[in-house]
Amino acid sequence: MRAVQLTAYGNPVEGLKLVDMPAPDAPGPNQVEVGVEFSPINPSDLLLANGNYALHPALPTVIGNEGVGRVLDVGPGVRNVKVGDRVLAPLSSFTWRERMLISADGLFALPADADPRQLAMLSINPPTAALLLSEYVDLKPGEWVVQNAANSGVGRWVIAFAKTRGLRTVNIVRRPELVPELEALGGDLVVVDSPDVSERIKAAVGPAELRLALDGVSGPATGVLAATLSPHGTLVSFAAMSSTPMSISPLDIIFKPVTVRGFFMGHPEFAEKLAPAAAQAAEMIASGQVHVPVAATYALSSIKEAVAHAQRGGKVLLDVAGSQTFNSKEGSNG
Repeated sequence: MRAVQLTAYGNPVEGLKLVDMPAPDAPGPNQVEVGVEFSPINPSDLLLANGNYALHPALPTVIGNEGVGRVLDVGPGVRNVKVGDRVLAPLSSFTWRERMLISADGLFALPADADPRQLAMLSINPPTAALLLSEYVDLKPGEWVVQNAANSGVGRWVIAFAKTRGLRTVNIVRRPELVPELEALGGDLVVVDSPDVSERIKAAVGPAELRLALDGVSGPATGVLAATLSPHGTLVSFAAMSSTPMSISPLDIIFKPVTVRGFFMGHPEFAEKLAPAAAQAAEMIASGQVHVPVAATYALSSIKEAVAHAQRGGKVLLDVAGSQTFNSKEGSNG
């Protein structure tokens, strides 16, 4: 079977290779064989390939942190899924391969009529968004949350989950053309980043408190969120798209005081909460509530081109099962 292996840490374009490797054995007790259909190229995949992620597997290794596929065979004792069901691959199960043998634990059948490309992106961004909204501040319906990178996959899911919980969102983007798009998705306040954006946000929400800020950018953008927060607010860092250190005024830390926390979904305290969030997100996709733009889909044989595209920006998927390739202008992050 075809697979993509990481052969050297460093530049992913150079280190990732298309290979042919043996197909998995027949599933044993409580195991299933899955034929992978689509798998995203996530920032975490690029971090792993660079050697800068929490996982550092021995080389060569298949990589790929999430994906979707069909159950091809089940082992003895498997009752939660059957042959033909579409399922999510467990996190960090290395999905850039045509077939995989995995445990049946935690697997569930996805909505049969939902777009598999959208389902392929369920395991990381939706649970991240759901947990960012629930695990740090006890927000009540009607309260505000402010986020940067609002056009990212996580940002769009923050808007979607916030609407289901009666929360209101302030969404910071970099380009004016994103404002009507995110407003149409349900963003309550969408603003373009600028030197005075914190003051504009506070003026727009009036006397309402801003107790939670979500940072996916780092660098000076972190300081913008800290300045926007109300006294005793909490800022949660979950990504660093700028690849630069956080820059926060010490006055916000000293006098407000703002609390800074970090989120990583691999921490054990979140393990039991990931699948319920993904299941809810799957129903939201099936109902048409959420659609995340995809910039391009590449065949496994075009892995180098796919990774180069992902490094430039936009959501890129690997068509693991077939050879479909398309490019779109949609999907760049805000």
